[in-house]
Amino acid sequence: MSVGIRFDGEALTGREGQTIAGVLLSGGHRTWRDAAGQERGIFCGIGICQDCIVTVNGVEGVRACQRTACDGDVVERETRA
Repeated sequence: MSVGIRFDGEALTGREGQTIAGVLLSGGHRTWRDAAGQERGIFCGIGICQDCIVTVNGVEGVRACQRTACDGDVVERETRA
């Protein structure tokens, strides 16, 4: 079964049970956060480094490597100083 999410307005499809980071990576996105002018994406993949932080359905600070993608999720990149 597949799930559909939107990332900064772009429709992406992933597999059921896949993390948001997995869906973003399979959709060709390597970075999805700006931290002090530097692009960040997935680094550790286990939730420790917090480089993969995104906003999901209006909730800021979600670790994309830890959050399972749900059909209809709206994911936005975060910018932090």
